[in-house]
Amino acid sequence: MSEAAELEVAATPDPQISVRDEDERINLEFIAAVEAAIQAQDQFGLRALASDLHEADTGDLLETLNADDRASFIRLLGDDFDYTALTEIDEAVRLEVLEDLPTEVIAEGLGELDSDDAVYILEDLDEDDQAAILEELPYADRAQLQKALDYPEESAGRRMQSEFIAVAPFWTVGQTIDYMREARDLPDDFYEIYVVDPTFKLLGSVHLDKILRTKRAEKVTSIMEETRQAVLATEDQEEVARRFERYNLVSSAVVDEADRLVGVLTVDDIVDVIQEEAEEDLRALAGVGDEEISDSVITIARSRLSWLVVNLGTAVLASVVIAFFEDTIEAMVALAVLMPIVASMGGNAGTQTMTVAVRGIATQELTGRNMMRVLNREILVSALNGVALAILIGITAWMWFGNYGLGFVIAGAIIINMLFAGLSGLLIPIVLDRFNVDPAIASSVFVTTVTDVVGFFAFLGIAALWFSLPM
Repeated sequence: MSEAAELEVAATPDPQISVRDEDERINLEFIAAVEAAIQAQDQFGLRALASDLHEADTGDLLETLNADDRASFIRLLGDDFDYTALTEIDEAVRLEVLEDLPTEVIAEGLGELDSDDAVYILEDLDEDDQAAILEELPYADRAQLQKALDYPEESAGRRMQSEFIAVAPFWTVGQTIDYMREARDLPDDFYEIYVVDPTFKLLGSVHLDKILRTKRAEKVTSIMEETRQAVLATEDQEEVARRFERYNLVSSAVVDEADRLVGVLTVDDIVDVIQEEAEEDLRALAGVGDEEISDSVITIARSRLSWLVVNLGTAVLASVVIAFFEDTIEAMVALAVLMPIVASMGGNAGTQTMTVAVRGIATQELTGRNMMRVLNREILVSALNGVALAILIGITAWMWFGNYGLGFVIAGAIIINMLFAGLSGLLIPIVLDRFNVDPAIASSVFVTTVTDVVGFFAFLGIAALWFSLPM
């Protein structure tokens, strides 16, 4: 073998390198091989490594690569790059990748995707960029995607797949089977056949298992089921996800206001919705908005600053309460040592109740019918925990400072603050929800304010009364 040939073989990455390590993370050796292939502009080597990856693995790999290498990775893979991988990555990374790719390349890649995946990629772009990409697509595809983009954000119309199988009510099972065998533009995955009238009004659906078990001469209407769980295209995706969970659905028809079939939602789309909504609520509880791990420093700082300013205002309010009892604190410095305990315990208890309440509101498990029962439960739980903690911290304070009065003071404050923590943790999310304010976003600030103010006021107020009494 010549020296040049040996160098060429040595530069070719090993396609047998494992994609993920034992911890299910992208293998560092694999990443290094991909980066080496990109730097060498080795199209053959990169395709040997990455052309057969699942779109989820490709998405993770894209997020791991340096920003400068991502577009090169896609260009080198060419037709072997599955644009579905762009649905698996953070929005910030996806936008950076799309900015670095020519419009015609993006349009060609999106044209190979199911409509729901294409819409998912397009919806975060500016309207001008959307229009430029859509202009490169055939008219039928362009009209289909534009129709989906016209639906409200986070609606069923944005998540639906426009490719589906619909047949006339007079068709037989045999005709339906022959059509599915011969047609070229069928969805990649489908679970039901839909029956529509000449105006495309949805009449019902037939599961694939019934099609396979029925004789060819039977009409589809004889085995058709009335579609009771059809989803309106403008319906919020969270409500749709809840319906899938409640009725154990695998797929569901999507209709417009005139009951015309316009698309279908499948369980894989709903799993993504459930994950998105859960992450959104989790971030909202912490006051970090729609922040992604790939966002820039400025974006993250701007996202967090607004709620930090609100928290600053509530902290000032708590400080005003403390200043009101300045003379009491000066008379006994031990009060300043114990104050944070009362506020901290109330804050933690309030957060526990608030988390349960926000989840109950989101899942519609907390309603007007059971609110009083839940409220009574939280009062009893807060009272029991308050008494237990009061005994524990009261004895500790007594032994610590050698003053039994301090033990009684902090014990009483703990019980009062725990009761208010339970009440505020439940009632504040309910009230916010009644005023159409997202309780996941706003509850934590108000609950923390209540527990801080009540905790400090109760502790210092009881202390002022107790130590003013003649002993």
